Formats: sequence, C-alpha cells, structure tokens
Amino acid sequence: MNVEKPSTLEQQEQLPNYGRAGGSPAPRSKKRWWLWLALVVLLGLGIYHFRPQARETKAGGASAGPGGSAARGPSVIPVVAARAHKGDIGVYISGLGAVTPIYTVTVRSRVDGQLMRVHYKEGDFVREGDPLVDIDPRPYQVLLEQAEGQFAKDQAALDNARVDLARYQTLVPKNAVPEQQLATQQATVRQYEGAVKIDQGQIDNAKLNLAYCHITAPIAGRVGLRLVDPGNIVHAADATGLLVITQITPMSVIFTIAEDQLPAVLQKMRAGQRLRVDAYDREKKAKIAQGWLVTLDNQIDQTTGTVKLRANFDNKDGALFPNQFVNARLLVEEKRGVTLVPTAAVQRNSQTTYVYLVKPDSTVTVRTITIGTMEGDDSEVSSGAAPGDVVVMTGVDKLQEGSKVRAQMYGERSQKGT
Repeated sequence: MNVEKPSTLEQQEQLPNYGRAGGSPAPRSKKRWWLWLALVVLLGLGIYHFRPQARETKAGGASAGPGGSAARGPSVIPVVAARAHKGDIGVYISGLGAVTPIYTVTVRSRVDGQLMRVHYKEGDFVREGDPLVDIDPRPYQVLLEQAEGQFAKDQAALDNARVDLARYQTLVPKNAVPEQQLATQQATVRQYEGAVKIDQGQIDNAKLNLAYCHITAPIAGRVGLRLVDPGNIVHAADATGLLVITQITPMSVIFTIAEDQLPAVLQKMRAGQRLRVDAYDREKKAKIAQGWLVTLDNQIDQTTGTVKLRANFDNKDGALFPNQFVNARLLVEEKRGVTLVPTAAVQRNSQTTYVYLVKPDSTVTVRTITIGTMEGDDSEVSSGAAPGDVVVMTGVDKLQEGSKVRAQMYGERSQKGT
C-alpha cells in the first residue's frame, strides 16, 4: 500500500514522526530545551541590569516616597564666609620708582702723576676724609722747593729796596737826592712786593698739588669697583676717574604719579603733613623699606602726564640698592573705624556691586553695597553692610537668593545649616 507524502513542510511537521529512530519526539524536546535556556539568559540579564538602579533608589530614596529628597527639602551648599568688622584702611597712591642715591661721586685725580698706592678694597664702606689713593708727590715737592727759593730771593730784594726807600725819604727834604730818585725807589719796592706775592702763590700752588697727591673720600659711602690699578699714570683730564663712591645711608627713591593725583599730595604737603612712602619689590609682595616724602619735581612731564617725587629712607640695613626698581606706595590718608569686608566677598555685575549675606537661618540673600577704598585683602563698605554681618567669600557660583548654606567661618568654627 502506497502512502502519499505531504505536499508541504507544515503538513509534514503535523504528522507523527513515524519511521524515525525509535519513533520518539526527540527533536521537539531538544527545541524546547533551547527555548528555556534563552528565557533564563534573558531573565538573568534583566536582573543584572535593574538591580544597581534598585540599590541606588533604595540608598537615595524614591523621589516621591516618604524617605526621598522631596521629604528632606533643598540641599545645603558648603561655603566659606567671613564677618564684616570695623577697622582702619589706608588710601594709597602707587607709582613706579627707582632707588637713587642722594650723593654719588666719581673721584678723579686733580694732578698728573703715577698712581702709587691704593688704600681701599672694592666694596668697602668709607667715611668722609678716609685715604683712598696716593699719587707720586715728588715732582710737586721739587716745585715747592723752587717756589720757596724764589720767594726767599725776592723777599731779600724787597727788604733791601725798603731800606733804600726809607733813606731817600729822609734825604729828599734836605735836597740831598732828587725827588725823581725817590719816586723810582718807591716803584722798585712795589715791584718787589708784587714778585713776593707771585712767589707766595707759587708756594701755595705747590702745596696744594702736594695735597692733591693724597686723595681722600669726599663723602661717606660705598666704594665701587676700582677703575685704575696702581702703577698707571693718571691725568687731571681723565674722564673715567679713579673710583666711584655712592652714599648708601640714607637712600632715596624717585617715583612718578599721575598728574591727576598731584592735587591731593600738594594739599597734604601744604598742610605740613608728613606722608609715608613704602617701597615694595617688583612683584608688590615684599615690603623692602619705609620712608617719608621729602619733595617733588617743579614740573609735569607732558609726554607721560606724570610728576616725579622723592622719598628718603634710612636704609640702615642696606635693603635698597642703587638703581634698583621698586614699587612706591604713598599713603595719602588713613581712614579709621570704617566697615571692612574681605575683597573676595565683593561681587560685581554690569549694574551693581553686591555681597551674599548669610542670615541667621543659614540662608543667603543678595545685599547691594557701596565700596569705598580697596587695599590689599580688605575693602571699605560705605553702605549696605554693617560690622558683624556674615558675607560669603567662596562658593558664590552655586548660590542664589534663598539658598541654604553651611558656612565655614574664616578663622572660626563652622556654622552648620539646619
């Protein structure tokens, strides 16, 4: 008996699996096993994916649940704050300056001769009158002896002429000698007197040249590098000189300020006030010395619109060095008992100047203020804040009106928000 084969694959799958090994449905069981394995894998992936989110939700609390952030209220922002206080602040005028010695002397020889000896070392501090160098004095000693000899000769001739003049003065009344001879003798005496004066001048000049051979310090100060070594021939016409002495104590600083700032300085000086000047280094970080304003220039530089001022410093420690660049700060006025806040707490926009004020309930509010003098880390508040007010220094970028904060007071224990 012939059995007809199903025409389609679907009809074949609906028929019993007769004729296969054992006639059992093994292929269908195998297919179900793969299906269950796929379901288990998908279930495991789903659990792995959703469990971290469940843990985060459990740790943070559901947004609408009883333990969520909505129930706890807004977050607390940590900030650093400081208290406004009363204090003193100075009004300064700053200017660029250079350390300028009050006296600088280039020592030169006033006679020609050989440099014999040097009595100083480079960099020594000398006092006025201390010996510096010696020039060979022998040629000038010879000239002195010659002048003294000529003086003695002319002095003897003058003495003899005066004796003859006295004799003629007694004989002329007796008509023993003519009056012409008396007049001639008077002229001879005057000639010898002139010759003696010339000789005396030659003696003084020779003595002066001898003194110039021993050069001493004209001022007290520090000696620079030696410009001429012993053994060289020096001349009075030499332009380089022998050495340079610079006064170190006291020292001055010449600095400039804008012409618009000049009236305030003139007003203080005309009132007889002594204005303090502080010298700072190039970075304006370290204070080098403190001095006092002594004078100002007599005209304004039209090319720069500035005027020069001079301040003197004791400089006993030698902190100021000649030609050193400094930043000069002139104290024009000192305000006392004003309200001060840290400059870091002052905020600005295109319309106003303000601070974030911390209220007793640990929330902040924006307070408009008026700034006066600013000096260093402090700023004067003319209006808008009072001593004792707490203002935010750092962390303002996260704040807005009514933000809750936890204020760490500058120099005080932290003040936690509730």
